[in-house]
Amino acid sequence: MNSMTGYGRGECSQDGFKITVELSSVNRKQSEISVNLPREMEMVEAQIRDRINRSISRGRLTVRVSLHAGAGRLSALMHLNVPLAKAYARELSRLSRQLHLPGPVTLDQLARAPGVFQTDEEIAVEEDFWPAVEKALNKALSGLLKMRKREGRHLEQDLTKRVAVMRGAVTHIQKHAPQVARRYRQQLLERIGNAGLEVPGTADDRLLKEVVYFADRSDISEELTRLQSHFQQFEDCRTAREPVGRTLDFLAQEMNREVNTIGSKANDSLISRKVVTLKAELEKFREQAQNVE
Repeated sequence: MNSMTGYGRGECSQDGFKITVELSSVNRKQSEISVNLPREMEMVEAQIRDRINRSISRGRLTVRVSLHAGAGRLSALMHLNVPLAKAYARELSRLSRQLHLPGPVTLDQLARAPGVFQTDEEIAVEEDFWPAVEKALNKALSGLLKMRKREGRHLEQDLTKRVAVMRGAVTHIQKHAPQVARRYRQQLLERIGNAGLEVPGTADDRLLKEVVYFADRSDISEELTRLQSHFQQFEDCRTAREPVGRTLDFLAQEMNREVNTIGSKANDSLISRKVVTLKAELEKFREQAQNVE
């Protein structure tokens, strides 16, 4: 069981460059990756996403990649992109004629246009950067996953405590539930007597039908059984190797459905108090489950 929050950092130096990769992740129901790259490294974005998707299945992850030139690269040669400069000149001249602007396109204007002058770093290809990026990314991912796993252990302990409290409440309800119909029968007889009416015998059909109807209407055995099943599914999640965050979200929804049904069916003060306990712990369980990958 892993958390969705974490941080990792990795560096790699190669061929006069130093590449730094920083990863940070926060909670999100689905997987979302935001990649911030230097302009000259945009060609490796797809590979970065593919590598992360093999390790992360849930959460919003931000990737920051930095490129630093070493001392040997500070005097990188400049390169003129002649085809791009010609295209700029052609389009700017056409725009000047359309807008009736005076004066020709100057060399200074072309020199300032993006991409006309490039350094060695700027014209580097994917094969130049990816090996170093991959090494730095793997280091960052390792640190991120370790942090997510470490925090996940704390989340698991907290969720286990919540489930233990809910199990205890359900056990109390199961022990008390059979007495509800008997108590209702006794209260019904007392109300009849207090009203000054003739108290029917224990075998009276009308009394028996009323008690049976109440017992059927307030029966919560199915809901309690399903709750126990959900608790067992949580135990299965604890030992699962794959991500379980979405499963825990589903379990929280289903447990909430059963608890609400128990609260609406059970006409008993003790059960009502235990339902309040169940709802309180379930809300804490649901909030923590939203942190799990």
